[in-house]
Amino acid sequence: MLYILDTANLEAIRHCNEYYPLAGVTTNPSIISKENTDFWTLVTSIREIIGQEKMLHVQTTQKNADGIVEEAKLLRERLGENFYVKIPISEEGLKATMMLKKMGINVTVTAIFTPAQALLAAMAGADFVAPYANRLDNIIADGCAVVAEIVKQFEQYGLKCKVLAASFRNAEQVHKCSSVGCHSVTVSADILRKVISHPMTDAAVADFEKDWAKVYGDKTIADFE
Repeated sequence: MLYILDTANLEAIRHCNEYYPLAGVTTNPSIISKENTDFWTLVTSIREIIGQEKMLHVQTTQKNADGIVEEAKLLRERLGENFYVKIPISEEGLKATMMLKKMGINVTVTAIFTPAQALLAAMAGADFVAPYANRLDNIIADGCAVVAEIVKQFEQYGLKCKVLAASFRNAEQVHKCSSVGCHSVTVSADILRKVISHPMTDAAVADFEKDWAKVYGDKTIADFE
C-alpha cells in the first residue's frame, strides 16, 4: 500500500513528509488554485520538500492530446523523472496517454468512476488510475466496490497499472479500499491523521503516562543514565 498526500499546501506537505511514510504528493487544478500563488514556485517547492525519490503527480490543463503532451513534457523537465502527469479520462486523454508512454513519461489517469474507464486507461499504458471513492458514495454508488472490481480486473488481465484511490471523506473509506487490495490511496492531511487516531489509543497512552508518573514523577528514561 502506498500512502500519498493529496494537497498543495506546503506546510501540510512538510509536516506529513516528516511524520508519515509518504510515497509522494498528488495535486489537481482545484488543489493548486486553493493556494493562490505562482504555479511554478508552488510545484517546485513541493518537489524540494519531498525530494526526487518520491512521486509528484501534477495535472495538465489542456484538453487536446497534443496540448496535454506538451504540458507533460514541460512539467517533467522541471520536476524530474519521478513525475506523473495526471490526465482526466477522455478520448483525448487516452490518446495523450499512449503518446506519453512512448516517450517514457509516467501517467496517472484520473476522474475514474467505472471499471470500464479504468481498464481502457490501463490498456492505454497508464501507470495509475484514480477512481473517486467518496464521489461515488455521494451518488448512492459503492466507491469501495468499484475500487475492488478495478483491482480484480487488473489482476485478471495481468496489468501492471496500479489503482490510486482518491476522494475520501473519512478514514473508514480508506480502510475499506485498502482491505480490497487497493495499491495506493491519496488523502488529505486531515484524513491521514484520522487513520492513526483512535480514542482507545489516547486512553492507553494516558494510562501509561499516569502509571509512570506515580512512581517516577516527571523523570524520563534518559534521566536514569
